[in-house]
Amino acid sequence: MKRSEINQIMREAVEFIESKQFLLPPFAYWTKKDWLEKNESYAEIRDNMLGWDITDFGSGKFHEIGLLMFTIRNGNLKDPKYKKRYAEKLLIVEEGQVTPFHFHWSKMEDIINRGGGNLLVQVYNSTPDEQLADTPVEISMDGRRLTVPAGEILRVRPGESITLETGVYHKFWGEPGTGKILIGEVSSVNDDHVDNRFLEPVGRFPEIEEDEEPLYLLYNDYFNLGGVFGDRN
Repeated sequence: MKRSEINQIMREAVEFIESKQFLLPPFAYWTKKDWLEKNESYAEIRDNMLGWDITDFGSGKFHEIGLLMFTIRNGNLKDPKYKKRYAEKLLIVEEGQVTPFHFHWSKMEDIINRGGGNLLVQVYNSTPDEQLADTPVEISMDGRRLTVPAGEILRVRPGESITLETGVYHKFWGEPGTGKILIGEVSSVNDDHVDNRFLEPVGRFPEIEEDEEPLYLLYNDYFNLGGVFGDRN
């Protein structure tokens, strides 16, 4: 992805988020210069992957196959000094924009429609060899436990939510004709480097063509800053 494309996606995201009267934390808007002025007291942001995360899953077609996420809070599966056992994200899903089939080995999550259009979620159980199972899927939607056929597409309207347990394959997209969607995600600790099993190979973290300066940093950019904050150690 080009940095200019990422910057424009961020601008549109900020406008949409503000239109829904949701406020991001201050570090969402720090420039590269702001980050370079920070010290190790902000290490939790870096270590726990907080901040902007934009991917086209290697498709080269973000608005068709892609997702914007902002991790607001998170624990850490590898570092015991971080005590949080939960995570929270904000997502934006466009009409028809697909997040491909995947499941999590460790993370259980609630996906919450915070406003906008309808979210469509297709679900399957996974087999022992991590393929799509043909067995009924047990899920929860806003306190209601239900069993649906393999491959069922569930509609999550504004204000509604769906709970996805570990090992449940899910694909989601915005229902055409209903508008862009602001999604909340509340989950156990999240680590996108080790806890995503995609049914088909994807490029989870895009290579970036630096055709202009970043508007705001993606969380993978932190390690390219240099200095104290960018030190992986």
